[in-house]
Amino acid sequence: MDRLGEAQAALTRSAFRTLNSLVRPAVERGAANPFPIGSGAIVLETTGRRSGEPRRVPLVAARIGDQLAVSTVRGDSQWLRNVEADPNVTVYLCGSPRTATATVRRGALNTVLLALD
Repeated sequence: MDRLGEAQAALTRSAFRTLNSLVRPAVERGAANPFPIGSGAIVLETTGRRSGEPRRVPLVAARIGDQLAVSTVRGDSQWLRNVEADPNVTVYLCGSPRTATATVRRGALNTVLLALD
C-alpha cells in the first residue's frame, strides 16, 4: 500500500472510531435494537485478543429469536479477529447485556452468527 492509501485507511479508521463513539452509547441502551424478528443495531462486546480488555462495537444485525447474524466485507476488522480468538461474546439488547456464542464464517462476506444464551 502506498503512502496515499495508508493515509486514506488511517482516515477511514479514525472516522469509524468517531462515529462508533457517538452511536455506541445510544445503541447499548437499546436505541434501534432489532425486535425478536427483524434487523437493527446492536452492540457487540468482544475480548481483545492481545489486551484481554473488553471491546465494544455497534453493528447492524438480523435477528430471529435468540439467533443474530452480523457481517462485514472487511477481513481485517478487529472485532472479527477478536471473535475468532474468543467466541464467547456479549450482545447488548434493550439496554441489557446478553451472553452469546459466536460462529465465524469467512468468505467474500464474513458472517458471524450469534447464539444468545
